[in-house]
Amino acid sequence: MKGYRFFGRTTILLVLLSIGLGAFSQHNTVNRMYEIWDDRTAPNRGNDFTVQSKGYPADPDWEAHSYPIGNGYMGANIFGRTDVERIQITEKTLANEGLYGKGGLTSFCEIYLEFDHYNPTRYKRSLNLNEAILYVDYEHEGVHYSREYLANYPANVIAIRLSADKKKKISFTLRAEIPYKRGINEINTRFGTINAERDLLTLSGSIQHFTNNYEGQVNVIPEGGKIFAANENGAEIRVEEANSVVLIIAAGTNYELSEEVFLQEENSLKLDASVFPHDKVSRTIQQAADLGFETLKATHLQDYQQIFSRVKLELCSTVPDLPTRALVENYRQDPTDVYLEELLFHYGRYLLISSSRQGTLPCGLQGVWSQYLVTPWTGGFWHNINVQMNYWGAFSTNMPETFLPYIEYYNAYLPKTRESATAYIREHHPEALDDEGDNGWAIGSGATAYVIGGAPSHSGPGTAGFTSKLFWEYYDFTRDTAFLRETGYPALLGASKFLSKTLKPAENGLLLVDPSASPEIRVIDENGEYKGPHYRTIGTTFDQGFVWENHNDVLKAAEVLGAEDSLLEVVRDQVHRLDPIQIGASGQIKEYREENEYGEIGDPHHRHISHLCPVYPGTLINSNHPYWVEAVSKTLDYRGNVSTGWAMAHRMNVRARTKEAEKAREVYSLFLQERVLPNLWTVHPPFQIDGNLGTMAGVAEMLVQSHEGFIELLPSLPKAWETGSFEGLVARGNFEISLRWEKEKISFLNIVSKSGGTCTLKVYQSAGIQIKDREGTTIPYVRKGSSLIEFDTRKSGEYIVTM
Repeated sequence: MKGYRFFGRTTILLVLLSIGLGAFSQHNTVNRMYEIWDDRTAPNRGNDFTVQSKGYPADPDWEAHSYPIGNGYMGANIFGRTDVERIQITEKTLANEGLYGKGGLTSFCEIYLEFDHYNPTRYKRSLNLNEAILYVDYEHEGVHYSREYLANYPANVIAIRLSADKKKKISFTLRAEIPYKRGINEINTRFGTINAERDLLTLSGSIQHFTNNYEGQVNVIPEGGKIFAANENGAEIRVEEANSVVLIIAAGTNYELSEEVFLQEENSLKLDASVFPHDKVSRTIQQAADLGFETLKATHLQDYQQIFSRVKLELCSTVPDLPTRALVENYRQDPTDVYLEELLFHYGRYLLISSSRQGTLPCGLQGVWSQYLVTPWTGGFWHNINVQMNYWGAFSTNMPETFLPYIEYYNAYLPKTRESATAYIREHHPEALDDEGDNGWAIGSGATAYVIGGAPSHSGPGTAGFTSKLFWEYYDFTRDTAFLRETGYPALLGASKFLSKTLKPAENGLLLVDPSASPEIRVIDENGEYKGPHYRTIGTTFDQGFVWENHNDVLKAAEVLGAEDSLLEVVRDQVHRLDPIQIGASGQIKEYREENEYGEIGDPHHRHISHLCPVYPGTLINSNHPYWVEAVSKTLDYRGNVSTGWAMAHRMNVRARTKEAEKAREVYSLFLQERVLPNLWTVHPPFQIDGNLGTMAGVAEMLVQSHEGFIELLPSLPKAWETGSFEGLVARGNFEISLRWEKEKISFLNIVSKSGGTCTLKVYQSAGIQIKDREGTTIPYVRKGSSLIEFDTRKSGEYIVTM
């Protein structure tokens, strides 16, 4: 467990963003291009959905070989085929009953482009992560064909351009399919029709369960040539001998995110059955067509790149000239080429931008992509770790606006979760019930666009604090006091109000959550079989830990705002009586208070490590408690690295926090070998986006940490990353950092003071530190202990620190 020291004369710059990147560019002259690419089309096994993935009918080529694009509202999986191109479309708000009756994401439609180009040469399909544009290029019968695919967020369309290097060479037939019209059962019957008229293909219908009315349109805009529409043998549009063609795809439903969606118990009344999205989709198509492809491309690039380009990361000096599937195959045999570790980080940022934008639903288990009739685990927002993991890296990797959809989602579900809190307290703690009905808010695990989990079940009441942690983190990274006042502090206060009522007095003046659970743990009998329902007890580490986390965060928030509330005195009393962390006889962090030796209760190699959540994403276990940190390391050794994709990502983040650099990379490397597909999607299995996004957060956590009140650089740097650089990672306090290191020694550091305030930096040098602002004026600093310095910064100020 080690940090990395400053060697020689190190210069630290604290600068404004627009200045900082320019200053850094003097040291890093080339912006690396990242792409997922292949020299083969996605395989075509007939799309018969005969393969089962965890019991769900699935096309393995969709999961492993298609390339995803998305704009938050909808996603498309592109196969890049030259005979019959397949474009599978997902729209986030289209749902059937799904699993557990909560409503589940379901595939919107399939679009096919019949080119009949067989045996192409010089073929390449590539997803450019710097641009969020997918390209297909190949030659056929002496003609070079090109395609561009993009998902434009401002216009809410998917736009495709087909072109060739010779005139009159673009000919194809457009068809579409509404999948799964037979549905799951009677109440999930999906009705729909497809109609072709002139240059427009329209798909429309309804799914009965929520009276979810939907419509999709594909506008075909040829340059030259002829266009025909026909409906005799199924709706189709035929283009012949065009010079180029633009396709614009839009989709929508009658879903509106609102409090009523969650408060309304009757499924058929959650949406207005009289509303059809035809006019909305038609306007979207027409407005996009009026703009034209070049403008759509330009606005897309401007919108996407202003987020994606904030961060750069290089862990190696060269980029292998190999298809991505070959990189994955090679890494499985020899995990020494760290370029794949670098590439997966950038892919994670791409996926989160593509699946979570303001005004859309949050990023779910599968992001914004689903091929399924019944999406695994609904494709929803699971609050026992998955949805939180989706956003762990949003702040440190400089994409805080991707969290805005969850804030909007929270505001809509809040009234229902207040009802849930009251119901829970009435059942379990009637003596603590507020007769006027203000018992805070409580959330369970499963949630979708239509249903929010009520009183916590297998995950315990601490799930509220596990969720509210994201609100404090959003503030702490952005220092957005307006958000804290209007949303963050009320959310934390409401969670504390609920959690304070779940505690019961115990011996020695302690307060313990009762009943309590550690997510998804069940007792195993002597034959290794699960026995009974999820294990219920008193005062699990998960629940106690997240009462502490939320109480601690709400007190900090109140101090920032100068807020007063009678509940704060209760919180101040309770936060010191929780005794959340205990070490067992095996030297482990105990998951349960009644546990003695490790593994006495539940599966000793379980995917969840909920008792270690107070390390990450929590802050309770830190370097101020070295015995706890040592016990965390032992616990992870007992638990093992091999697990589901997201669970390995969590282990990686915890190892980063314990400063075990080699072990953090070890689990990351194993994850890349065992849980990454040829298209770099990661699997539970099946595909879940939390593995991609959790490891993205893990890479950032290995390079910068700030959860202990100071900025620590390269806190968990493995030897395989001995030389590298990054730009734009963010530390709490809203300091944007750019860094270069060579052979584990920091050679250049640039920090942007975006909100002003005090900057506290961990250093190891006792003398010779000098700080100057941009004008060359010497700035005083204060040494705090043996390894910290702190100095005041002004918003948009620039500082040079020489050591």
